[in-house]
Order: sequence, then structure tokens, then C-alpha cells
Amino acid sequence: KNNPQAITYDCPQLESILEPTYGCIVYQEQVMQIVRDLAGYTLGRSDLVRRAMSKKKAAVMEKERQNFVYGNEAEGVEGCIKRGIPENVANHIFDEMIDFAKYAFNKSHAAAYAVVSLQTAWLKCYYPVEFMAALLTSVQTNPRKIIEYIYTCRQMGIEILPPSVNEGESAFSVSDGKIRYGMSAIKSLGKPVIEAIVKERKENGKYKSLMDLAERLTSKEVNKRTLENLIKSGAIDEFGYTRKQQMHTYGSILDQAGRQRKEAMSGQMSLLDFLGEEEKQDFEVRYPNVGEYSKEELLANEKEVLGVYISGHPLEDYMKIMEKNTTASSLDFLLDEETGRTKARDGLTYTVGGMVSGKTVKLTKNNQNMAFITLEDLFGTVEVIVFPRDYTRYRSFLDEDKKVFIKGRASVSEEEGKLVCEHVVPFEEVPKELGLQFPSIESFQKRFPKIEGDLKKSDGDSPVIIYCRKENARKRLGEEYKVFLNESLQKLLSEAIGSENVKVVYKTIEKRTKRD
Repeated sequence: KNNPQAITYDCPQLESILEPTYGCIVYQEQVMQIVRDLAGYTLGRSDLVRRAMSKKKAAVMEKERQNFVYGNEAEGVEGCIKRGIPENVANHIFDEMIDFAKYAFNKSHAAAYAVVSLQTAWLKCYYPVEFMAALLTSVQTNPRKIIEYIYTCRQMGIEILPPSVNEGESAFSVSDGKIRYGMSAIKSLGKPVIEAIVKERKENGKYKSLMDLAERLTSKEVNKRTLENLIKSGAIDEFGYTRKQQMHTYGSILDQAGRQRKEAMSGQMSLLDFLGEEEKQDFEVRYPNVGEYSKEELLANEKEVLGVYISGHPLEDYMKIMEKNTTASSLDFLLDEETGRTKARDGLTYTVGGMVSGKTVKLTKNNQNMAFITLEDLFGTVEVIVFPRDYTRYRSFLDEDKKVFIKGRASVSEEEGKLVCEHVVPFEEVPKELGLQFPSIESFQKRFPKIEGDLKKSDGDSPVIIYCRKENARKRLGEEYKVFLNESLQKLLSEAIGSENVKVVYKTIEKRTKRD
């Protein structure tokens, strides 16, 4: 549009057809006009071509290529060559039309899509949190899509909060510029239960404790399974106790609430009826001092009841190294709902990174072990087939919870895509460098002796790069300073020169896999 001189046409006959869209095929009607004006198709036959394109019928389109380029006397089609258009030009135009067929719409449909695209782009730009919350709600029964959109939210800087009995709704909602996970995504929490929780909260105020929640809702609405899943999802974190503490006490709390409910229904009075609010606290169920679950356990519980990780991801600390070294994700091995194909192409080589979350070993006809690995990344899982030779070579890297990069060949069927393993590189063996920053060369000379001993003690393969800001000077230290990069060394150096001056730079694994 802004550079008219850059617009070109393969033949003069195309100019009048494609001038309104700057030389690009945009609408199905343009394809119909191209086959009529360039190859002599009738109106009816041009519509058949349009239909074949819209249905993405590749076989029909290839047959039609012959008619378009060379003509078909029996069917009354002249063809491009008879009309003075060279064979190579005609074939190129037809290639363009086939490429266009991947996203083809008629003009009225395309115009409507343009309006919707503009509206949604505007909403995403000016109301990103609300937009993403609505988008997540629209796919709340599809865990894979939820994982994909949550990852997008994090890239956009939008925080995802766990479900909440005091703040959440059935759908995903917005809370102080953050997205609150919808309660309907919690396993075993049906619509009537969520409606009862929200209705009681709106009518009588927020829930003050786990006991308050159990007392205000009926046993039909809140049972042991419901409370357990609410706790695991983080929906009652705000009551001031850890999830582990609440898991130890929710059974006793439900029993006590049940007894009080029965006594109230039968008209009996209990000792608690004669006590004030402060005195009643002495008789409430005590929370044991058991601390909190480990990060891994918390995340595993969230995955169990929500199908996704909310408060983090086991691989979130490795995002940079994964982005640098992977050429595909688990999403690329899924069949697209619209095209029925995977992004990963059969026979091509890809590198996928993640955590081994499942492993099945089988014996081949030759009595050799091979394995089927489930590799989990930030978006989902992909199955990896490891044949005997490679399994023997890499088996020590393929135990559950190991974090690895697997390079291999895509094997795509009509149902799914898999990866056939060729190389495995553990995350910890990815080449990396240690960068240490100093304000100036003078500062480096003064402070380096304090850390020199730590560097020499940590014998490894990672080179150390020194950078002095004032002079913009960079120097790679000698072989004797190569280190084994781990958390303890990083901590020592961070304490000595500041964490902002210590940086680990990951390299690619390409050279490593070629060497293997």
C-alpha cells in the first residue's frame, strides 16, 4: 500500500483483478475471476474451483492445474497457454492460488472476519487482562488450550491467580489487574456447588475460615472430596493456613460441622451455644504445625485437580534454555482442529525439551529393550519412541523427572504426531558460560581476588567472561578458571559481587548433538 512501485503482476491480465488488493490474492472471487480471464473457464466451472479450494481438496486442485495451464477441449476450457500466457507463469499463478487456499474466504466472509479481528485486536490492546480472561473461559474444558493461553498470559506479564472461594467465580475473572482462575475448572466441583458457594458469599459475606465454609454450606454442597480439591487448587489459601495444614484438618472440621448441623436440626443445644465468640475459638479444631508441601508437591496437587500448574511450573526456571535450544513444542505434534494436520511435518528433524513424566519399557522381537517416553514441556506432552540402540545409549538420562532435550525425527499419523529419538542431552550438560560484571577495570582488580579462589575450586567446563562497564571491556579468563556451574557457586558469587552482576549464559546444544 505504501510502496506501489513494489507491486508486481505475473502477467498483465492479473492487474485489473488484483489491483484493489495490491497484487495479492485475498478473496475467493478473485480466484474465480483469474481462472475465467486467464484460462477461459465458465462462471459455473470457476465456482467448482472455488469450492474445491474452500474444502482444501488437494487432489481436485492438482487435476484442475492441468485444465488451467494446458486447457481441456472436451470440457470447453481453453487454458492459459492458448491465451498467450507462458507455461511457467501459469504454473506459478496456480501455485499462488493453492497457497492462498490455506486461508481462503469469500469477500463478504473476509470482511466480517476483518471487523472481528479489529475488534478483538483493540480489546486485547486496551483491555488485555479482561480479553485473556474471556479467552480462557471460552476454552475452560480444554486443558491443552488453557495451558497455551496461560503461557501467553505470562509472556504478556499477566499474573494468573489460583481459584478462590472468596474472590472467584465459575468462569475466569479479573481481580486487581490479574486473572483469577475459574472454579468450574476444579475437578469434582459441579455447577450447583459453585453456584451455592458464590450465592452464600454474596448474601452473607466472605467466608472467614474453613470451619465457616463448612458450617454455611450443606453436606451435599461440601463433602470431603470437594474440600480436598478446593485445598489442593489453592482456593482457600486466604484462610491463613498452609495447604498441608488444611489437608490434615479438613476431615475433623467436616465432622464437627456435621455434628453441629444435626444438633441444630434436632433442637439440641450444645456447650458452644452458651459461649461467646472468643471462647468458642478454644474449642475449634487445631491446625498441626506441619509446615507446607514442597514446591514439587504443591504443583503436582494443582495439576491433579486443575489439569494445569497455576502457582508455577516445574520447568519455569528453564524457560530461557528451552527457548534457545528447542525447535518445536508438544503443541506442534497435536492435530490442528481446522486443518487436521500437525505443525510438525513427518520425517523432519526437531528438538523438543522438557521433563520425563512417563516411561514404558518394552521388549522387542530380538529381546532388546526399547522405550516409550512421555516428555512434558510448558504446554503439554509428546510421546517419544526410543529404539533399542538409542535406549542403550541414553537410558540413564530417561528416568522419570529427568529434564532433557531430545532431538529426533517426527513420525506423524492421521491421529497424532510422535518423535523418534536420535539424540538426548540432559539440561545440566547444555554448554553455558558464566558472566561476571564489574563497574570498571579498577573495580575488577580490587574485587576479583575475593572470588578467585571460589572460581579455581569449582573445576568444570564452563568458561568465565569478565565485563567492565565503564571501559566496555570484555575478557575470557583462561582454562584454569573454567567452572562447574551450580546454585552454590552462583550463590557465593552473588554474595560477593551482587546477584545483578552474575549471569549464566546458555549456549545451543547443536554442536553437542553433532559431536554425539
